[in-house]
Amino acid sequence: MTSLYPFTFKPQPKPRIWGGNKLRMLFNKPFPETEKIGESWEVSAVQRNLSVVTNGFLKGNTIEELIEVYLGELVGDRIYERYGVELPILVKLIDAAETLSVQVHPDDATALERHNAYGKTEMWYVLQADRGAGLYVGFNRNLSPTELYERVQQSTLIDALNFVAVQPGDMFFIAPGTIHAIGQGIVLAEIQQTSDITYRVYDWGREHNPATARDMHLDLAIDVIDYTQKTTAKTLYERQPNTPVSLVRSPYFTTSLLEVDRPLARNLADNDSFVIYVCLDGCATIRYPSGDEMLPKGQTLLVPAAIADITIIPQPAARLLETSL
Repeated sequence: MTSLYPFTFKPQPKPRIWGGNKLRMLFNKPFPETEKIGESWEVSAVQRNLSVVTNGFLKGNTIEELIEVYLGELVGDRIYERYGVELPILVKLIDAAETLSVQVHPDDATALERHNAYGKTEMWYVLQADRGAGLYVGFNRNLSPTELYERVQQSTLIDALNFVAVQPGDMFFIAPGTIHAIGQGIVLAEIQQTSDITYRVYDWGREHNPATARDMHLDLAIDVIDYTQKTTAKTLYERQPNTPVSLVRSPYFTTSLLEVDRPLARNLADNDSFVIYVCLDGCATIRYPSGDEMLPKGQTLLVPAAIADITIIPQPAARLLETSL
């Protein structure tokens, strides 16, 4: 069997009523200029949205087909034992030309009971933000389900939401049950559990316009939401060049930030996990024992668990997210 190698995948454009054209402009995505693309699904094991390999001798295969053949060599033995052929992480780039709906995601237990699916824990890393742009994360004071319901009906929910102004480099961890919305004028990278379950609570009036109305899920969301005040939402970290900086350590994924201006060796042998790299800025070569793979800005690369050592070679500098399980 030919040795495994790092995989690149075809980005999947997702038209959204709130989307724009920055993913094409900032990251050279081959998306139509005429469509409002809100999301680029970079690595996905969501059914009917399976990522397809674009490089090497396995080009044209889906991520599920790879796991069916290579099992733990690809994802790691412990991960294969738990998740089978489903890659448990979904990676997206998001362009919010308009504010997204106010929404919430269920945890694993609720998602399993209601949808036979995983819950949705996610993180955001802000890549670009217009002046004054921000995120809504949690409430600015304790709320009750009754008040939430009334505020949704009266279109005054925004008055109870916790607004956080953002700038590039800000990072947020969004636990299930946290009410949230990405504000207008923000581009970010999102890493999450493999789940496409969203409960929309409020859609800024778009839900009342037949041209923009989407399904709303207040009845499902009401007993999922954490109603306690959220005074802090942003995850603080200290930037360190040429050193992995931990951003998230959770049961669902571990993510670090790498800002490199010289070659950086990474030993991945102890992970027993695939590793996903997202190039946020600059360009890098990922050198592995049998070759090299280029990783330009806006591209994502999956390194199989069977590859124990790589070297990240910036050209001349690069900023990456490194994610494993």
